Amino acid sequence: MPRKEIVTGVLALAIVAAVGYLWFAPPAREPAPAVRMDMLEGGQLELASLQGQPVLLQFWATTCVTCVAEMPELVHLHEDFADQGLAMVGVAMPYDPPEQVRTMVAEKGLPYRIALDRSGEVTQAFGDVRLTPTTVLIDPQGRVVWQRVGLLDFERLREEIRGMLPAGDTA
Repeated sequence: MPRKEIVTGVLALAIVAAVGYLWFAPPAREPAPAVRMDMLEGGQLELASLQGQPVLLQFWATTCVTCVAEMPELVHLHEDFADQGLAMVGVAMPYDPPEQVRTMVAEKGLPYRIALDRSGEVTQAFGDVRLTPTTVLIDPQGRVVWQRVGLLDFERLREEIRGMLPAGDTA
């Protein structure tokens, strides 16, 4: 076999391997935006202060039927994983009046933190979130694992959270 054909074959194989790696490799995780959130019960929360634990942010609205439908499952998720280190924050959309948010939180018995994004800075920081629910999973290193719009696959989400918890902490 002539040398030119061997070199061409090796080069083609290298290109196929590189494309395959790029196609199947996990995406690079970008750092979560450095945001400060106003909390429903007062005070502020800096997202960076939660580094070291997995974080689930969910952008929601009181008028979002899907958001309300997911709330019981989110409550169970919080109950199952909060003691192992999962931090959950519901981020109310800028157009939701704080009293309406407060009423919904009380009616649904939401035990996790609720932020009010009055200025829209948090929704902007996460790619100008407009649709709800939009859920963001952040790893303990403070990097965005994924951001999804719509209903969650809670079984898969639980598996991902378990993988981020310290060994032995499984719910």
